[in-house]
Amino acid sequence: MKKCLLLLGVVIAFCVTSLHAQDLIGIWQGTMQVQGRDVRIQFRVTNDGGLRALMYNVDAGGGGALPASVTPVSGGVRFAMPGVNGWYEGKFSADGTTLDGTINVGPQANLTLKKVNAEQAWALPTPPPRPAAMPADANPSFEVATIKPSKPDTPGQSITIRGRTFGTLNQTVKSMMTFAYGLHPDQVVGGPEWIGNDRFDITAEPEGTGMPNDRQWRSMLAKLLVDRYKLAFHKDKKDLPVYALTMVKGGHKLTKNDTNPNGLPALFFRGPGVFPVRNATMKDFCGTMQAVVLDRPVVDQTGIEGRYDFTLTWTPDETQFGGRGGQLPPPADPANAPPGLFTAIQEQLGLKLDPTRLAVEVYVIDHLEKPEAN
Repeated sequence: MKKCLLLLGVVIAFCVTSLHAQDLIGIWQGTMQVQGRDVRIQFRVTNDGGLRALMYNVDAGGGGALPASVTPVSGGVRFAMPGVNGWYEGKFSADGTTLDGTINVGPQANLTLKKVNAEQAWALPTPPPRPAAMPADANPSFEVATIKPSKPDTPGQSITIRGRTFGTLNQTVKSMMTFAYGLHPDQVVGGPEWIGNDRFDITAEPEGTGMPNDRQWRSMLAKLLVDRYKLAFHKDKKDLPVYALTMVKGGHKLTKNDTNPNGLPALFFRGPGVFPVRNATMKDFCGTMQAVVLDRPVVDQTGIEGRYDFTLTWTPDETQFGGRGGQLPPPADPANAPPGLFTAIQEQLGLKLDPTRLAVEVYVIDHLEKPEAN
């Protein structure tokens, strides 16, 4: 009798979970309070081979959406937004039309979501118009470029592109070479000591009209290094420890992006171990991982062509981010902390990262000068 009752309880629980999963598909919205002001949040849940969601901040401009995973929990659901290291967890009401819970997207707040139809849904912000592209066969240079030594007390390091303005913050010549030529720092050999120590801030505008693509931005920086830093080098081969990126037997789990094959990839960390990637090739991904995260070059051996969207979330260790990965505070929710990098790449992307040794191309510095500040 007890066995029958237990089995009946499992069946009822399964039915309730399945019912809520089915009822979850649609539009959910509610208002959270942040520093005394209302912020409207909307989740749009679909079932495309599995439950998925997009989270919108309705009152933010730009029309951007945060991908969210959907996980049933006891009596409710959990949305995880790795792009902001955030989450929402709520309990269903008796009629299944509302979720009462808590959201954490930097600030943490109570949030009740109500299921609405398309007519009741808040209008989403309109994305800004895409700027006209520079002709793909153009070979531009920077028309204007200002170079200054970085201020020692300025925090952060970055290479940014905002509209038609290119900028660096606290970048060394070695780090700029890694961006311009797609290298790991270990692939830059020789040069004066200051190549990896002295830092520079650059603001530059390209000649011509239209928005340059990724290849054109990198080419312009390479020309700037030659013109203003008098950079000269020759290429050679060197046997180095590397990571080889391959595809697992079951295939990758990346989402194809065919919207803008000549557009800029977006590879910006939202914190250590939170890496949303948009409109990027495997070469783009490997280049960023080797430049920012890992201690050796990353060689793409996946054979995957085209551009993709994905978000990689992991718990960094002491070998990553230049040794800073192990200095991070423990996760706020240890029970739901993401796995380490190698496991995360395999589970989340369907790829594999293996340490090995390969003969890789290196750039041997023949000449370099400090530029005149302007």
